[in-house]
Amino acid sequence: MKRRLVILTEIIAPYRIPVFNALAARDDVEPHVIFLSETDPSLRKWQVYREEIRFSYQVLKSFRRRIGKFNTLITHGVGAALQASHPAGILSGGYSYLAMWQAQRWSRRHGVPFLLWSESNAMDTRKKFWWIETAKRKFIRACQGYVVPGSSAAEYLRGLGAPEKAVYVAPNTVDIGLYARAAEAARQDPSRRERLNLPPRYLLYVGRFVRAKGVFDLLTAYAKLPQETRRSVGLVLAGDGEEMAELARRSRQINPGRVVFPGFLHRDELPALYAFAEALVFPTHSDTWGFVVNEAMACGLPVIVTQVAGCVADLVQNGVNGYVVAAQRPETLSEAVAKLLGMPELQKQMSQHSLQAISSWTPQAWAEGVSRALVGCIGESRG
Repeated sequence: MKRRLVILTEIIAPYRIPVFNALAARDDVEPHVIFLSETDPSLRKWQVYREEIRFSYQVLKSFRRRIGKFNTLITHGVGAALQASHPAGILSGGYSYLAMWQAQRWSRRHGVPFLLWSESNAMDTRKKFWWIETAKRKFIRACQGYVVPGSSAAEYLRGLGAPEKAVYVAPNTVDIGLYARAAEAARQDPSRRERLNLPPRYLLYVGRFVRAKGVFDLLTAYAKLPQETRRSVGLVLAGDGEEMAELARRSRQINPGRVVFPGFLHRDELPALYAFAEALVFPTHSDTWGFVVNEAMACGLPVIVTQVAGCVADLVQNGVNGYVVAAQRPETLSEAVAKLLGMPELQKQMSQHSLQAISSWTPQAWAEGVSRALVGCIGESRG
């Protein structure tokens, strides 16, 4: 018998569609996804791949405004949408928006189990206000179950009072088959490197151009590499953001060296960049996960990641499929890059280890974790 699970989440993110499709393909769960908004153009330019959606969904009417550093999203019709959906359980993708609090209140009134889907971890360095932390604990303790992407998020929730038996892991993932196939297709067509204006060898960064992502640390680390290394290995920074002009200015001061800015690339354009890169570098100062690490590993890349990224504990083994370095330490980052580039055989081994490590992080694994969480919470609520 299928149990109807309503999933409340912010936007139609391209990397979420495969996992929701995998959940809809199961014979024990019937998902209905309520998106609070279609997209967030102020932060992301993601394409919305509606033609790939294979699950029931709706997009609420919403109003978005950024007030300082806060992203305010006001939605209309949450209660009516839940009422019409007749859920056996509700899975809320966080607690940042009013709609999620409204959904929790609705679940209490109607006796429907309420689960929190949270990626937060203790390494998050974003400024925390006491009143936000107090409200967060209240929200968390009112949930009947918890879905987390990995071990760091599970540990964080347990520290905030979530019972260990109510925490279920549904691994954060992308469509690894799509990335692997597209990267291999790109490698079969070497002319694509020239068409994309890529250096013969290069390190790759994919993400927003903001200081919190550590992209300036990466530029500094690249400048610290030996001159002979910079003559043969470039740096490709794929993305956009408020620091684009300053990054371009500083990159012109690096000589020898070549820094390429291909711009913001959509999902289908990224595998070719991964395919020809020496390694992905993810130098973030704070990140709940880091899906670009999943993408890069699916394409067979070694990864160099700061220890604050939420994905590190589950995906990156230091010295095995890449290196884990301290955040905001360009010297350490440069040393790791130089070490990787200086050992071609180890680099090949790390590439294989990345492919092996990511092979089980599939959309189906995420769907299995969510199914277990729903069954566990329904059982407890009836017990």
